[in-house]
Order: sequence, then C-alpha cells, then structure tokens
Amino acid sequence: MRKWLPLLTVCLGTFMLLIDVTIVNVALPKMVTDLHASFGSLQWVVDAYALTLAALVLGTGSIADLVGHRQAYIAGLALFAVSSFVCGISPNADVLVAARAVQGVGAAAMFATTFALLNSNYTGRDRGAAYGMWGAVAGASAAIGPIIGGVLTEGISWRWIFFVNLPVSVIAIVLCVRSLKDVHEPRHSRVDIWGMVTFTGAAAAATYALIRANEDGWSNAVTWFMIGASAVLTIVFVLVERRTPYAMLDLELLHHRSFVGVLIAGVLLTFAAFAAFTYTSIWLQSVLGMSPIQSGLVGLPMSAMAFTVSAAIGRFLHGENSGRIIGIGLLFIGSGSLLDALLTHGSATWTALVPGYLAIGVGVGLATPTLGSAAMSAVPPQRGGMAAGAVNTARQLGFAFGIAALGSVFTARAQAVLADHGVPSAASTARAVAGGQSSLLLQQVPLRARAAAESAVHAAAVSGVQSTLAVAGGVGVVAGLLVLVLVRPSRDATPKHEGELAAV
Repeated sequence: MRKWLPLLTVCLGTFMLLIDVTIVNVALPKMVTDLHASFGSLQWVVDAYALTLAALVLGTGSIADLVGHRQAYIAGLALFAVSSFVCGISPNADVLVAARAVQGVGAAAMFATTFALLNSNYTGRDRGAAYGMWGAVAGASAAIGPIIGGVLTEGISWRWIFFVNLPVSVIAIVLCVRSLKDVHEPRHSRVDIWGMVTFTGAAAAATYALIRANEDGWSNAVTWFMIGASAVLTIVFVLVERRTPYAMLDLELLHHRSFVGVLIAGVLLTFAAFAAFTYTSIWLQSVLGMSPIQSGLVGLPMSAMAFTVSAAIGRFLHGENSGRIIGIGLLFIGSGSLLDALLTHGSATWTALVPGYLAIGVGVGLATPTLGSAAMSAVPPQRGGMAAGAVNTARQLGFAFGIAALGSVFTARAQAVLADHGVPSAASTARAVAGGQSSLLLQQVPLRARAAAESAVHAAAVSGVQSTLAVAGGVGVVAGLLVLVLVRPSRDATPKHEGELAAV
C-alpha cells in the first residue's frame, strides 16, 4: 500500500486543479447575482483560470526541469491554496477573476510535473497502472466538478468551492514531503522568459478576442485587433523558440507526426468533452429551474463511466496502441455530443443529456490517461516537464478556447431564435440568457406578456445548447479521425530513446 502513496499525492493535486476547471459551472448563476457580474465577467471567471493554466504550463514545466519536479509541485500546491482562499473571500468579480488567474499559476506548476513525478516513482507495469489510475482521476475530475460545486453552492455557499481546496492542499503537501521522490537531477540552464511572455500573450489575446466577440459581435475592431495581435505573437514565439538554446518547447518535436497528433488531441479533447458544460449547466438551472445539486448530478453518469474506463485500461498503456485508443476515445466523445444535440429539443428535460454523457464518459476514460503516456514517450526523462507541459497546455487551451467559442455559438443561435419570436433587443437578451440571467429577465416582463416571453427564452436557450453540443460533437469526430491518421506506433522516435519508450 505504501508504494502507492506517491500516486495518491499526485492524484490529489490533479483532482483539485482539474475540478476547479469545471466546479464553478453550476455556481455561475449564483455568482452573477451575488457579485453583480456581466456576461463577460461570467466567462472570465472560468477562462481566467483555464487560460492562465494553459499559458503557463509550458513555462512552469521548463522551470520545473531546472529546480526539480518535486519542489515545483510543492510550490504549486502552496500557491494554489493561498489563491483559493482569496477566491473564496472575493468581494467582487474583478478580485475573483484576478485570484482565479493566480490560482491558474499554481495549478500550472502542479500540472506540468505530474507525468514526470509518476515516471520518477514507478516503473514497468506499476507505471502503467499509475497512469491508468491518474487518468481515471483526471477523467472523472472535470465531470464530477459540477456535482461537488452543486452540493457546496446549494448546501453552504459558492465560496466554499474554493475554501475546500485548503485542507486538501495541506494533506497533499504533507504527503509530498513524506513520500514523493524525484529521481531526475535539476538541469543547469536558463528560463525561456521571452518564450513564456510571447506564448502567454498569444493565448490571452486569442481568448480575449473570442470573448469580446460574444459581447460586441465579430464586426468589432478590438476583436480583430486582438486576433491579429495573437497571430503576430505566435509567429514571434516560434522565432524565439527556434533561436534560443534553452527553449521551453523543442520545436523539433513538431517534426514527429505522432507528437503533433497528441497535441491536436489534447486541444480538441477538452473542447469537445467539457466546454459545453458551462452552457448546459446554465440551461438546466436558469431555464429548467434545477438546483445546483441537481444540475451537477446530471453529469454523474459521465464521471462514473470516465473513472471506470480509465482505471480499466491502465495495463494497456505500455503498448504501441495509444493512437487507436485516443482516436476511438475522441470518436466516442464526438458521437456523445452529437447524440445529445439530437435529443435536446424544445420539450427536452435533463434526461436528454444522459445517453450522450455516457458515451462522452467512455471517450474521456479512454483518451485522458493515454495522452499522458503518448506525450512522455516523445522525450527523454529529463525533459519530462516539457512534454507534460506541452500536452497539458494543449488540453487547457482547448477548454479556454472552447468556452469562448461555444459562447459565441450559443449567443448567436439564441439571438436568432429570439429575433424570430419578435423579442426586442434580441442581442442583449441573448447575452443575458447565455449568462444565466433568464429568471431575472422574466421577472421584468409584465404578467400579461410573461407566458410568451418564457416560451421565447426557453426556445432560445434550448436552441443555443443544441448548437453548442453539435459544434462540440463535430470537433470531437474530426479530432478522432485526425488522431487515427497521425498517431502511429513509435517508429518515428529516435533510436536512442527506444528503451525509455518501452518503459513508458
């Protein structure tokens, strides 16, 4: 039993940081009311964390390679705990968004070191079992987040979705000190500061552009300026990484088709599987009138399925079938979202989501742990932080972009439906519906017109959710097909790593 304490330590951190990606979903309507937040602020409560996590995983992975993976993991836990406390006491949306961004920094330090620490503490079949259990926790965490968030929000307060991180962080830090080892010596090099700055700037500009488009439309000049800025910063990042000898991302890895396939899978997996949760949760609560707990429990079948499948496939992760596993998993995710899009119609209730959620859970359980082992197989152990950072960056960028992109899809579709119903100011009303403010809107409508308004808002919300699920499903199917083509057995790996690849 003692040999699995390092796995427990890593899984505790992973559980916390991934739950915090989705735990706020069911609390968003309460936050909007308590903090008087706008639709843009609502999205940033989710995206500030996901974006910071995504943008800094690569950089913190490089730093972890320099200072040691264990030390970086402990520092990440401490920062995560402190920022979680600030999130819980936030007096307004601005403080909450800022604290969420800092929370993302701590999460990035933990996420960037998970795979390297698992490799340091386990070998052979134990390593495969550890990856499988880690994948089970990772796959179930994002899905179970809304359930825990619902229980805490309705039972105590939405602020406790952050306070609960404090005791868990303390336990994880104690376990780190007592049981976790890091067999790889820190490297003596320099931190790629310019790479971190340009990459972070590019990701932030792209996400801001998508969120700004939700609020002001795609004709807005600022939106296109930020898109252009993101493109320029991306080019600068590539140039910096090609010229620096201590790059945080070795661009030579992009010459390997399988590694590119893994990165594509990382981006599109979270987009297809989890980004629509924000909008289905808003629909369930603000339109169907479900409580936060009830809304969270709708995702329980997905959580259970993801955990079961991930735990069962650990013994297969040491083989050369990772591409097939990831590809099939993405096809399950895409098919599940498309099924939900078909079942969610004008008179649909929460039960319409369950069949698709089961399929998505299977896909998440297949793909999540396999992504980690496939990414680590591309680099030597001393560059484990970089490999973990690359794939986890891809995953979190997919979620951040997905929240913003699907927000545009939801709002545009809701606006079209409201306009068809003759609702005045359809654009602003659609944004309010997407922001979970349907009940507040209806309270302002005169009683004689309320029935018609309820019908219009309900139709707009259902149509918006249906569109987000359809887009997410299409993304998942395309991603699965791409991965099946790109990720092949490790014949393109360099011969000097063959022994390491077999171990992974």
